[in-house]
Amino acid sequence: MPWILALVSSALLIAITPRVSLSLLAPIALMPLLWALRGENSFFKRCQFGLVVGIPYWFVVCLWIQHVLAVHGGLDGWLSWFTFVLFSFLKALHLALFAGLAGYFTKSRAYVPGVAALWVGIERTHGTFGFAWLTLGNAGIDMPWLLGLPSFVGVYGLSFLFAATSAAVVLAFATRKPQHLAWLALYAIPLAMLPPQPQSPTETALVVQPMMPQAGEWTRELLLQRLQQLIQLSQEHDAPLLIWPEMPGPIYFDSDPAFHEIAVKLAQSRPRYFLFGTVTRAANGGPYNTAILLTPSGTEAARYHKMNLVPFGEFVPDAFSWVNRITTEAGDFVPGDQQTSFPIGTHRAGVFICYESVFPDFVRQFAKEGASFFVNISNDGYFGESKAREQHLSLVRMRAVESRRWIIRATNSGITAVVDPTGRVTQTLPEYRAVSQVVRYGVSEELTPYAEYGDWFAWTCLALALLRISASRQLRFGGRYRGFHQQNQSLPK
Repeated sequence: MPWILALVSSALLIAITPRVSLSLLAPIALMPLLWALRGENSFFKRCQFGLVVGIPYWFVVCLWIQHVLAVHGGLDGWLSWFTFVLFSFLKALHLALFAGLAGYFTKSRAYVPGVAALWVGIERTHGTFGFAWLTLGNAGIDMPWLLGLPSFVGVYGLSFLFAATSAAVVLAFATRKPQHLAWLALYAIPLAMLPPQPQSPTETALVVQPMMPQAGEWTRELLLQRLQQLIQLSQEHDAPLLIWPEMPGPIYFDSDPAFHEIAVKLAQSRPRYFLFGTVTRAANGGPYNTAILLTPSGTEAARYHKMNLVPFGEFVPDAFSWVNRITTEAGDFVPGDQQTSFPIGTHRAGVFICYESVFPDFVRQFAKEGASFFVNISNDGYFGESKAREQHLSLVRMRAVESRRWIIRATNSGITAVVDPTGRVTQTLPEYRAVSQVVRYGVSEELTPYAEYGDWFAWTCLALALLRISASRQLRFGGRYRGFHQQNQSLPK
């Protein structure tokens, strides 16, 4: 039965992710696992329950990674599956550790807050130790009545709320004491907060979705044809800001004089600001994934080098050294070392590239440094037609809520969209089509508590949970040692 319960929790966690989108199940998703853990005294057995939850979860939710490895990474079928299964196992270790440690709260008076804090703390470590994606709290993006909370403590506040709900219900059933359900009063906190309010857009931008091919050999002729298409799409409409997405093609602003001239003329012709993705080179020759902004006069206003690189896509983790890189660039990409906001008229834009949208603490710092709106340029074409597109958009929506910023999301093939500070998608472009469209967005100078202070809540949860576990273990071992010592006092010398 414990193994079945673990699988049920895995299924519930999968069900709350985008495309399935049964987000209302999030508050009970951990209940089956927590019930199974209460009946198991072995730390290592509890860790196995966590693996039974985590491996299927990561396998299903991130199945698109196998597609990326096989289609774009050049791995043979069996090797791509082996790599992906190993990835799922390694990611499940976080859940295994949670399950193993959560058992130490079983007889604690701090069971509900302890389990919730432990979940949040370990959830925060995903990005620190390699790869982050959806959190438990991300399911709350479609619960507008709770969205006042992320602007104070980030998405992790919702994760705490949902994990505490599961723990409270389990404790009430296990002890047959309904008073433990009083923990559900925690929902009064976000309900009492002022949720982000809809704002009217005041600005316009022209977003180009080029639908450039993801694979194949690039010839000079093919590149010039694609650039001509991009020029045409960029001239169909007019707006003070032109945005191109992250590109899969060999577009080099610094080293290709032809493209450099095209980019400058596109800025000067209207005139308008021009924001686009390109590949530049570091001093050591390694490639940067770069966003560049040109002014209406054609001069460069700023550039930002992507700091959080995609595992397998832009670098290969040491544990997966046999994996080919997805990109056709020679060598690993080089991470940037400085966040930069772009001056656009009287406002500043925080531009983050593709996968960087999964890092709440990273994105919020653009707002802290003065960005009044965000732009996310991405190439989601590598995902194929998988549910990763919806997952990625869901992450961007939560970033908008945390900092209460409008976000323009420009992609190569979709989902290109505009998200308002309430997390609502206000505009989208048709997917899998080469198209351009004028979009409307707004600006804000408000600095939310989360944008100001970051992940203090998540790290505090981790510290308090581990301190509580450490204290309980010391008391337990101390008691055992004293009993052993007292027994030995009567032994003959």
